[in-house]
Amino acid sequence: MGRGTTGGRRRVGMAVVRGASMTPALRPGQRLLVVYGAPVRAGKVVVARFADGTLAVKRAAERRAGGWWLLSDNAAAGVDSRHRGVVPDDDVAGVVRARLWPWPRLL
Repeated sequence: MGRGTTGGRRRVGMAVVRGASMTPALRPGQRLLVVYGAPVRAGKVVVARFADGTLAVKRAAERRAGGWWLLSDNAAAGVDSRHRGVVPDDDVAGVVRARLWPWPRLL
């Protein structure tokens, strides 16, 4: 069975935005619907684990050898691949599908 799946179905969960690194698209405190194990595409917002164990909400910028280059929407307020390097595929936990709170909308 693949990572993030149970019986062929993907798991869903919630993430909370912390910090201002994804403003203006996402703001601190917003709740996000995450599909774990979903395929990643450039431009999508993802939940990923950096090498130091930090979980982060970032935008998948491009596929590179060994993983994904992840960026903050607000470069002045966040740590991303410019500071930590490529994030391996297995450390990109899920793809954000929607903002649940406040003001629900698909992403």
